[in-house]
Amino acid sequence: MMEIVRMPAERKGVLIGKDGRTRLELAKKTHTRIAVAEDVQIEGELLDVMKATDIVRAIARGFPPHKALRLLDEECTLIVIECRESENSLKRLFARVIGTGGKIRERIEAATGANISIYGKTISIIGEYGDADHARELVELLLEGRSHGFFFGRLRAIQKGL
Repeated sequence: MMEIVRMPAERKGVLIGKDGRTRLELAKKTHTRIAVAEDVQIEGELLDVMKATDIVRAIARGFPPHKALRLLDEECTLIVIECRESENSLKRLFARVIGTGGKIRERIEAATGANISIYGKTISIIGEYGDADHARELVELLLEGRSHGFFFGRLRAIQKGL
């Protein structure tokens, strides 16, 4: 099977890595062949290609390779939230998710164990299925404009396992 993944030009270097090491490591760990040109071509067995595709998509969405490689774990998933807002609205919404000095994003990551990347017009999440769902819920609360008080109440409930 072959899959083609589009990737922003500025992220291709991250996928390739120094002397091609990141691409080779990913190919080895997923038992695939990965070629980086205009797009990224991934060839191999179906499940291996699906796993490699998720990792390449995560790198394309701003994750560093070591965090994207969490997706090798069958318990982990990638969630991409696309925001279709104007440039000014995006800045405001992303600022709500990041928080002053990155504190809101850090609190979400600490509470859920998931990783969050904001890149382009997307917010992406990597984590175990339940953790990623909780992180998505918290991010969506902020994107919907819910108050920080409501957000922190839900954050505390998630931390307590409710």
